[in-house]
Amino acid sequence: MHKAVVIGTGPSGLTAAIYLARANLEPLVIEGPQPGGQLTITTDVENFPGFPDGIMGPELMDNMRKQAERFGAKFMTGWVNKIDHTNRPFKLSLEGSEEIEAESVIISTGASAKLLGIPGETENMGRGVSACATCDGFFFRGKKVIVIGGGDSAMEEANFLTKFATDVKIVHRRNELRASKIMQDYARKNEKVSWGLDKTPIEVVAGEHGVTGLKVKDNESGQEEIIETDGIFVAIGHRPNTDFLNGILETDDVGYIQVKPGTTQTNVEGIFACGDVQDKIYRQAITAAGSGCMAALDAEKFLEGNVVHDWSQSIGS
Repeated sequence: MHKAVVIGTGPSGLTAAIYLARANLEPLVIEGPQPGGQLTITTDVENFPGFPDGIMGPELMDNMRKQAERFGAKFMTGWVNKIDHTNRPFKLSLEGSEEIEAESVIISTGASAKLLGIPGETENMGRGVSACATCDGFFFRGKKVIVIGGGDSAMEEANFLTKFATDVKIVHRRNELRASKIMQDYARKNEKVSWGLDKTPIEVVAGEHGVTGLKVKDNESGQEEIIETDGIFVAIGHRPNTDFLNGILETDDVGYIQVKPGTTQTNVEGIFACGDVQDKIYRQAITAAGSGCMAALDAEKFLEGNVVHDWSQSIGS
């Protein structure tokens, strides 16, 4: 039986593993089919503290893993498809493997950006295609970019990208936007924002050095055209990776795990959540890492038999 099991190996899961291992809790870390999370498909990471010249996403994740291993964390590859929380210890079922017992569980399975599923999209992730403007916008200084989407997140990403790009074109498959009026107004008043409405993206066009354009179909005329661009930002939402929980934890209507204010404690005592799987607002590597630290400290406190404190109750007292 393990004192602590961490599910997921993004910045939050690996940070949790580092802290748990340093507390001599010998955590077992279960990594899925994409070890390291979304940062493994990111090229340069320039906003993670401590790297003034930036660092490649896969290298950052590899360094964090080595740091966790140095202190005694153990890793295994597997896919958790069920957590039995009705008895203690918890029982984790892995596909093609025997059950794992754990006194505490930290869920750090992240969230996946929704993609369009068109040719050239996944192949050019990190080569001009991105799902995070705050992560990659800086690399498009002085260039032309396209934002795909019609909701608030698309408007927000487009406005943010105007800090760097010379032209930001919003492409949406409908003639009307889903975004709130105030977010639409911000975008429409921005002189750097142009519009490509009622157009369906059908292919990402790329050359030797990355993205060169987006092929779209005009929904009214049926004509196809290629919009030249240096970068494409897909902003059609994120999906938290929580399906495997089968409803045992409280989530919002989208699927993000709900935690008690000021902690990483879920509605099931002894199960904690950190990183993008419970954060739909910030979704940054550094905030994920910070919540991973919190989850490890909360789990350690739980294992010591102490109540995980709701720090929000102390504010103003």
